[in-house]
Amino acid sequence: MSVRLFEGKAHAQSYWKYRISPSQEIIDMIINFLHKHRSSPQELELAVDVGCGSGQGTVLLAPHFTRVVGTDVSPAQLEMATQHATAHNITYRESPAEQLPLEDASVDLVTAMSAFHWFDHAHFLQEADRVLKPRGCLALLNYTLDMELSYPDADADTLNAICKELFAALTPYRNPYLGATSMDFYKKAYDTITYSIKEWHESMWLKKTVPLSSFIGMIESFSPYQAMLQQHPEKAKHLSHDITHRLMKTMGVSSPDTEVLMSVRYYCMLACKP
Repeated sequence: MSVRLFEGKAHAQSYWKYRISPSQEIIDMIINFLHKHRSSPQELELAVDVGCGSGQGTVLLAPHFTRVVGTDVSPAQLEMATQHATAHNITYRESPAEQLPLEDASVDLVTAMSAFHWFDHAHFLQEADRVLKPRGCLALLNYTLDMELSYPDADADTLNAICKELFAALTPYRNPYLGATSMDFYKKAYDTITYSIKEWHESMWLKKTVPLSSFIGMIESFSPYQAMLQQHPEKAKHLSHDITHRLMKTMGVSSPDTEVLMSVRYYCMLACKP
């Protein structure tokens, strides 16, 4: 089973505007892992970013490969990704994660950035194995919801207590497919994949300065908020408005465009095909 979400045009626009992408340090870690374990020093030819959404992560791969392909099931997401493509060597293809439009043993790197948890996990791992070259690598990464905010002269504990209230309010609307935590899927993939060369990394913090309104916009793009918005639109809007104003009050500011430091914790599974 895989889950299809985030497919409308409005949601795709929100995804592009607010969703974060991995830090350069995380991308460098993936590329270094690939170089360390591949069998030849030749140029990296092809990377595939599966479940690419609007392409924020896909563009980070472009400098390292001759060609990068982003795949997704959503035409609206791919349209947004194509509009914002920043490199000539990126193309986008519509396809399920479990049926990649690529030849056997043709890919140097398969990535899924904050998407693997929505896939049919076993079938996707089989498909990744099919398309990977010998010594090709698989990188599955995602971030947790224990995000932190900080602002000069504001009490960080109060800010983050408000954030925890927000996430707690959204928990009942979490898709049951995800279980208690998405990280379990990634750890299971790490434990069960048969490749002998593999690494598990967590507590990799991305720190980024963003307007407070962008932090709220990102939360509103998450599936639990979208589910709340669909089921109880007034409740969802009130929650967003209330949290925004409580954060602003704690910060002592009058504009939601005031910038805050947002810290996001990533985790990553890396594996090299024999």
